[in-house]
Amino acid sequence: MEHLGVRELRREVSAAIRRAGAGERIVITVDGSPVAQLGPLEPTDAQLTLEDLAARGQVVLARRSDRPAPEFSMPLWAGTRIDQLVREVRGR
Repeated sequence: MEHLGVRELRREVSAAIRRAGAGERIVITVDGSPVAQLGPLEPTDAQLTLEDLAARGQVVLARRSDRPAPEFSMPLWAGTRIDQLVREVRGR
């Protein structure tokens, strides 16, 4: 997913719209902060990616990609309180 500043978008609006129509998602930034997304009307697949969620402002992507994967993962359900989960994992 490409990030495009407002100035670049103004210069390349036709090309950006063609790319969005072809299925590409473009994040529009103002002063380096994502504020909008240009993309196809319908999702290209049923699975949402982290980039899709970040473009919606629902998650913040990691700043570093060189960190190791977590040792374990724990499924979370709607309504799960994170503080209770952390206590459970820590054994307190």
